[in-house]
Amino acid sequence: MNAKALLVLLVLALVTILALVCMLLVRKEEFARCGADSETSLKRQHNDGSLVFADLSAGEMVLVRKYLQSNLNAPLVDAYHADPSQNCIYYMEVKIPPKEEVLKFLDHKGSQPPREALVVVYFGNQAVPNVTEYVVGPLPRPAYHRDVTTNQYGRVIFYHERPVLGNEYEQMHDVVMEHFLEAPTFLMQVFGHNGSNFAGLTSAPRGFQSGHRETWIALFQNVKGYFLHPVGMELLLDHSSLNVSRWSIPKVFYNGVYYDSFADLERKYKEKNVQVTKVKTVVPDGAFSSMHPTVTPLGTGPLHYEPCGKRYSVKNNQVLSLVWSFAYRMDANRGPHIYDIRFRNQRIVYELSVQEALSVYGSNSPGGMLTRYMDGSFGIGRYTYSLVKGVDCPYSATYLDATYFFDNWEPEVQKNSICVFEQNVEVPFRRHFSNLQSLYYGGLPATALVLRSVATMGNYDYVWDFIFHPNGAIESKVRATGYITSAFLYGDGLEYGNRVGDHTLGTIHTHFINYKVDLDVGGVKNSLMSNDMTFENIKAPWSPDNEIRQMKLVKNILDTEDKAAFRLHDKMPRYVYFAANSNNKWGHKRGYRIQLISFAGDHLPETDPMERSVSWSRYKLAVTKRKENEPFSTSIYNQNDPWTPSVAFADFINNETLTDEDLVAWITTGFLHIPHAEDIPNTVTLGNAVGFLLRPYNYFDEDPSIHSPDGVFFTSEQDFTSCDVNHLACLPKTATCVPKLQPFTYEGFQNLTRL
Repeated sequence: MNAKALLVLLVLALVTILALVCMLLVRKEEFARCGADSETSLKRQHNDGSLVFADLSAGEMVLVRKYLQSNLNAPLVDAYHADPSQNCIYYMEVKIPPKEEVLKFLDHKGSQPPREALVVVYFGNQAVPNVTEYVVGPLPRPAYHRDVTTNQYGRVIFYHERPVLGNEYEQMHDVVMEHFLEAPTFLMQVFGHNGSNFAGLTSAPRGFQSGHRETWIALFQNVKGYFLHPVGMELLLDHSSLNVSRWSIPKVFYNGVYYDSFADLERKYKEKNVQVTKVKTVVPDGAFSSMHPTVTPLGTGPLHYEPCGKRYSVKNNQVLSLVWSFAYRMDANRGPHIYDIRFRNQRIVYELSVQEALSVYGSNSPGGMLTRYMDGSFGIGRYTYSLVKGVDCPYSATYLDATYFFDNWEPEVQKNSICVFEQNVEVPFRRHFSNLQSLYYGGLPATALVLRSVATMGNYDYVWDFIFHPNGAIESKVRATGYITSAFLYGDGLEYGNRVGDHTLGTIHTHFINYKVDLDVGGVKNSLMSNDMTFENIKAPWSPDNEIRQMKLVKNILDTEDKAAFRLHDKMPRYVYFAANSNNKWGHKRGYRIQLISFAGDHLPETDPMERSVSWSRYKLAVTKRKENEPFSTSIYNQNDPWTPSVAFADFINNETLTDEDLVAWITTGFLHIPHAEDIPNTVTLGNAVGFLLRPYNYFDEDPSIHSPDGVFFTSEQDFTSCDVNHLACLPKTATCVPKLQPFTYEGFQNLTRL
């Protein structure tokens, strides 16, 4: 090779290297833009006002526990190890100050309300055992505590009403294992019992009258997804005594027959008077109940990411976006609570909170036929675990922790159990293509800010979403998934569900979800109004011999609580809205409409002796005058004494006036679930989503989403490929970056040693 050719090659190589360097520099710059943090572009600042709603910190919880240890004048033990006859702290959480004090602080520069804790104490070691609720404060240096039980409930809370501690469940397990010794031959020959091949599922409520504490326990094969593998045996455990040695098993149920004890079952089995149905032993992974993928992954599917960074920010317990702001907390019993929801800095909602999740079952087995689970009694917030990135929430979402002091001696932190993200719903939020007279296109992609958590209540998982839309609408949605609860199929079982396995009956049940919505539309004082439609016959003005069935508006004022209580299946005006004392530009009362999305089954008959404890589920919507002593629609004590409920929502409705008052909407949504083959192994969220919308109704003078920076508009005469005309024209360049995803982590298996 001559020198000239070599020089040419060197020049070409140098040019190539320079070109590659330039490309890398450009690409590096694009990567930097992709990962840029745009939270500073919000042009809005967080404030500490939201802390008035914040959950207790772990440090505050420890301070409260130490204060009570020193000042209650009663010995306290760790609830984790507490016997029924001992004293312990069941749980503690923040005590939200009265609304009037909060608004003076937030809106009128008043003094900050004292920070306090609400603490529930079990007093088993007293002459008259009871449950007492205390308010402890002020934090961070507690100096007082006061008993608020009778003020809240109008009476004492009896000890039999208390939710079951984890240690009580363990003691129940130990007692059952002891009684198994009464039927060794039956258990070995029928089930191959080895001491660990059963899993149990308890029913509730626990008996038939106040004071009862008797729990039916259904047995399943101890495999993954055991909820689908009943063995046909259930037992009734009486654990009402504070002395565990006095607990007993007065009834045993096997294959459709009731026996007086395990000893009775053993004797009759040996006498060949027991009809046995052999159940095939299931492999440890659960076989048809396994959730293990049956095919190998083919690669990553579509991903959610923000090429220009997040358009929201989270600090402490406050979330800010371009137009929304709100505070959040996780109530250990009831689940997610949202406060001080503002759109463009105008408060729309003071409180939006989950109140209860109820499931009523039917079955020809004893546990199922009695079951009415009130999940708030078990702890919807408490059982909100870590979320899986890329499945439970978008991988790049913001993940937040929740801290609890519940059935323990120390606080527990559930890492990454709440997520916040902005999603593209992938449908037009609004759009129009004009092909008449002028040619243009105008539209807005549907994006929304979402706060999500998922509660696992034994077999079921509830996905809680609070969704904030660009037009000022707020959506609350819950989706049900997880495992169905099943019963052993025998006799007339198909009258109560569908067969989904060799011996597995998917039992019929309902889901009811109750919410509290404290709307403040244009201020605290609101009225309740309705609009609907009717047809009237009129003579055609230009042709009197002809009639027209003319549609017209029907307007009503719902001025009392009785008028504003709509039974579950009653006809209800299609537009029900909270109206402000002010008008919009066009002379209409500024309002927010409540729009329900529900497929609820039937409510428990009111003749049922436990119905009053869930009387909130009589109503799909009930609006009441707000009262500080009516903070919740139910009580955690109702589950174990539904016959004499400590809170009966029906008592809230007493025909008080609703005109120009601070109002609260109590909303119930739900669905009937008749399990079927496609619920195996898991119920899917699709089609099992219910909730409601809070939609502006003449609140604004126009649709506020017209001011969204995401809007698109161009005419036939414009260069719609220009970024100056159409920002979507820049998308191919903007989205060439790769999101900076954090390594996959999961901390959901922590703090679960006893479950």
